[in-house]
Amino acid sequence: MLPPKFDYAAPGTLDEVFSLLEQHGGQAKLLAGGQSLIPLLKLRFASPAILVDINKVPGLSGIDESSGELRIGAMARHSEIGASELLKARYPLLANAAPWIADPITRTRGTMGGSLAHADPAGDWGSVMLALGASVIAKASSGERTIPITDFFRGPFRSALEPGEMLTEIRVPAATDRSGGAYLKLERKVGDFATVGVAVQLQLSNGTIGRAGIGLTAVGPRNIEASAAAGALAGQAPSPEVFDEAARLAAEAADPSSDVRGSAEYKRNVVQTFVRRGLNQALELAQSG
Repeated sequence: MLPPKFDYAAPGTLDEVFSLLEQHGGQAKLLAGGQSLIPLLKLRFASPAILVDINKVPGLSGIDESSGELRIGAMARHSEIGASELLKARYPLLANAAPWIADPITRTRGTMGGSLAHADPAGDWGSVMLALGASVIAKASSGERTIPITDFFRGPFRSALEPGEMLTEIRVPAATDRSGGAYLKLERKVGDFATVGVAVQLQLSNGTIGRAGIGLTAVGPRNIEASAAAGALAGQAPSPEVFDEAARLAAEAADPSSDVRGSAEYKRNVVQTFVRRGLNQALELAQSG
């Protein structure tokens, strides 16, 4: 199926982007990597009056750690994130998750900001950001605001972005020397959407777990923060028993549906297994830091 007709603009500044968004309102769609939007156009699930291509706008990419934060530009490509030496060394959860995203073509063109703004419950980055305690920066002509990632996902393909806003940056609290993370994903074939995905982040402090984060992919109407499971880890000395309880609580937080990828019970069992496995991997990285 061919997409419906639409106008196209490739502005060179953020001001031009905001002007186009205000002019066309809800009839405008931003084009970043296009790996989610183009299929929607072809299926006619989206029928915008105009595509606003933001690839020529400067200042929307880059990966930088400063002032107690990791900053990732919305236009950072998945492949760039996976190849970053900074992320491999300091934020292994991000570097570990990037190769799991779709296929090489998608990773080369797709962007982190576009993926998050798409708000697909099966999107990998949403769970990673929940585990990391991230926030996103939304800008409009009237200014900018910081949105905690816990408030960003509103439902299937619905985010907290308002009309006229665009996601410009992702911010993650700076990693400590004794932190580690892992992303585990079950898929039917390479490049498929997740049957289940689990993101885990641990931060050690004086022999105990200072902070933990767990995000779940494809087991609910949006990416799920397993807050009770993470809370059960905080302040505890790492042990198989503590990890088993956290895994059990994470499985309880999951809200999967039975479908061609498996039954709801099966998916909860995968969540439990992956959380336990991910915690052990994260612990090993944190202890070696």
